[in-house]
Amino acid sequence: MNQTLAFNEDFGRVLTPDTVQIKRVLPGPIERVWAYLTESDKRGQWLATGDMDLRVGGEFELTWHHSDLSPDKQPAPERYKRHEGHSMRGRITRYEPPRVLAYTWGETGSSEVTFELTPQGNDVLLVLTHSHLPTRGDVRGVSGGWHSHLRVLIDRLNDRVPESFWKTHEQVEQEYARLIPGD
Repeated sequence: MNQTLAFNEDFGRVLTPDTVQIKRVLPGPIERVWAYLTESDKRGQWLATGDMDLRVGGEFELTWHHSDLSPDKQPAPERYKRHEGHSMRGRITRYEPPRVLAYTWGETGSSEVTFELTPQGNDVLLVLTHSHLPTRGDVRGVSGGWHSHLRVLIDRLNDRVPESFWKTHEQVEQEYARLIPGD
């Protein structure tokens, strides 16, 4: 996995063996998208709830309720049941409102997620980069997870009812397994 893998536009790109990047064009304005990254009630509609101490070094805790991201409340597949109601602590590493938010990911803080927002007319380019992932399995897993969460975010920003997170995740997880083979 030394070369960059480029997937079709909907799928992420493996930039290095431990980094994946996903790009999406979202309806703006940028301040609205920023609110969906930083405000617990809005973030909870597509990712996870939890207040953030919005400053570099600020701590936070995110709590996931994947089955609640859509009115179509399908239960988590057996292998993901432990993720329902799961919480994770992190620390903000970059905070440049309303353009860049980055934070540690996971209990050990070993990986990092960076959201970069760039206005494009009435839209906003979101570049999500998840780096320092320990294994190819982690790269594959977070790729499918982010892909599914971003699909919910796009629906929310377009005032559409999102499909079940787990239904979407099952579909994209299979494709990422094909695109990013095992360790």
